[in-house]
Amino acid sequence: MKKIVLLFGLLCFTLVAATAQTFRGLDKSPMDMAYYPDDYAHDRKFAPAKIGTDKAMVRVTYTRPAKNNREIFGKLVPYGKVWRAGANEAPEIKFYQDVTIGGKKIPAGNYALLTIPNEKEWTIILSSDLDQWGAYSYNEALDVARVNVPVQKVDNALENFSIQFAKKDDKNAIMYLGWDTTAVAVPISL
Repeated sequence: MKKIVLLFGLLCFTLVAATAQTFRGLDKSPMDMAYYPDDYAHDRKFAPAKIGTDKAMVRVTYTRPAKNNREIFGKLVPYGKVWRAGANEAPEIKFYQDVTIGGKKIPAGNYALLTIPNEKEWTIILSSDLDQWGAYSYNEALDVARVNVPVQKVDNALENFSIQFAKKDDKNAIMYLGWDTTAVAVPISL
């Protein structure tokens, strides 16, 4: 009886160990992160004086889908509907300090970043509903702010959806969201 129990225990351990070593495949849309100041997490460790501050303004964690010869806006991403601004989970934007976006004061904290793309203008949405897959469970009642920004056309198509920040001056930055030949600029102020 002891041998049977021991054999059963070894079999269970082997199955658990084998399963624990199996990883699911890589996601086709890799996760990325953008900071303002750019490379803040890296630079503050090695050269805090270069940044001139010990505090970041904002960080966005998002997933970068690829164009893959598809028609993006108006087709893959329909106009007039809430979009998660990327792939997989809705991006999470973290403000390390209180900021102003489009004249709206936003308290420091974490928010879901969603958009409503249209041909000439996008609505940028900050929602208190974090950890949502896509925009399928989007609830407008949880919006913290909405800001409209004009669409810009870019000359060289972006293969992957991207978010980047640019410095305007010491208290102002621009968050760029772009994919294919479309980009929008979202002003952020301290």
